[in-house]
Amino acid sequence: MERKKRAVIAGGGWAGCAAAVSAVKCGLEAVLLERTDMLLGTGLVGGIMRNNGRFAAQEECSALGGGELFRITDECARHRNVDFPGHRHATLYDIALTPAAVSRYLEELGIRVEYQSRVEKAEVSDGAVRSVKDGAGRVFDGDVFVDATGSAGPQGNCRSYGNGCAMCVLRCPSFGGRISLTALAGVSEIQGKNASGGTGAMSGACKLLKESLAPSLVERLERTGVAVVPLPEELVEDHLAKKACQQYALPEYRKNLILLDTGHAKLMTPYFNLQKLRRVPGFENARYADPYAGGRGNSVRFLAMAPRGDSLLVRGTKNLFCAGEKAGLLVGHTEAIVTGTLAGYNAARLAGGNEPLTLPRQLACGEAIAFVREQMKTPRGLSMKYTFSGSVLYERLEQLGLECADPERIRARVERLGLTGALRPLGT
Repeated sequence: MERKKRAVIAGGGWAGCAAAVSAVKCGLEAVLLERTDMLLGTGLVGGIMRNNGRFAAQEECSALGGGELFRITDECARHRNVDFPGHRHATLYDIALTPAAVSRYLEELGIRVEYQSRVEKAEVSDGAVRSVKDGAGRVFDGDVFVDATGSAGPQGNCRSYGNGCAMCVLRCPSFGGRISLTALAGVSEIQGKNASGGTGAMSGACKLLKESLAPSLVERLERTGVAVVPLPEELVEDHLAKKACQQYALPEYRKNLILLDTGHAKLMTPYFNLQKLRRVPGFENARYADPYAGGRGNSVRFLAMAPRGDSLLVRGTKNLFCAGEKAGLLVGHTEAIVTGTLAGYNAARLAGGNEPLTLPRQLACGEAIAFVREQMKTPRGLSMKYTFSGSVLYERLEQLGLECADPERIRARVERLGLTGALRPLGT
């Protein structure tokens, strides 16, 4: 009996999980290698979905047949239809419940997850990856591979391009820093810039222990999902130019402390001096949950991205796809799930002898993938960040008429293109 073709996915964040789900639903055996002891990566401290154009992207991906992980975030929502400065109709998922729900779903699908499996070597011949080897000496053979290792870490990069290791959820000191499968395959990677001209950009938010905040503030957060607290001018810190999440680089985020309820209190700033923070009414006992050194810095991202085509096949390789931040200057969990879903599906197509699919630019998802690839060829484009929820990509989607919060219209758009269910199992 001929064995199933196998997809090996490096990186168990949202992108890697989506790639594994997509690949196994299309008939492949999927092995997911996660460097740490938990899935979802920065999704462990994320929580924001459906804000602005992410609504359209999520509904498109679901109509295409790739909505499984979006269903989980919706089911684990703490708040729905939340508006906060610059953003509308957001869903805030519970960061405590969602990772376990995703783990259970992957287990139900029969996806093999190997924790504490940090890929350190790749065997490549004739432009194709044949196998990868982790730090424990385990070898994983595959027919197709997906690089979803992200673009942050290891510690030395946070020290070189940021304020040093801030003890974030990536936990490089304990599990080893990120190693890129693309780089191990011999492909030169791309580094992004920040608005100040430096290399990389800082993660855009911190987590505060909700229990450390004033009860009145906690009540407001849990009732509405959001709290906007004005800052006295003498306490203002301006880190907007350093943010990876340029959709939040708005004046309101400089003048106020903006909190979202994702289980913890999500503070929408890369970092904020703890002594200053405790001078703000309601924050007298404030304590950071992630990163622990959130008074000093945060993780630095967009340091290693893969050159790729619009099918997400890494250029210079025959069977390696990329997803999430590895696929470019794409910010957010929705963006990671969309690219992961396409990468896993195209890995299955390639393993079955079919040409990979490129999503048309008449879809928000297709436009995002193509537009980011184009923009990253220019110096200015490398200093921008791209997300369905704001900044230059969202503005472009608005101009093209692709920004929409009407599920029926979005499904009709996918149907007109003949793509309803296109990412479902091959042959169905």
